[in-house]
Amino acid sequence: MAKVAEHCQDCIDELGEPFEQVHKWLDGLFRYAGSDHRDIRHNVKGVEKVRKMWGDKAAKAAEIHILKEEYEE
Repeated sequence: MAKVAEHCQDCIDELGEPFEQVHKWLDGLFRYAGSDHRDIRHNVKGVEKVRKMWGDKAAKAAEIHILKEEYEE
């Protein structure tokens, strides 16, 4: 699993902002669910929830986060 700092740097590189709140929210259930946290928020519903909370650019950050996680598995 990538660290929040790595996700933030990916977003800075691609979007110009870190979107730390998005990454922390997406991984916020890790301590309770372990790697199964991805089943809860790392999906289309999670991206749409991010869009509702923080907007379209934040939703793109969520997509970047999720794609990196899938790539690293």
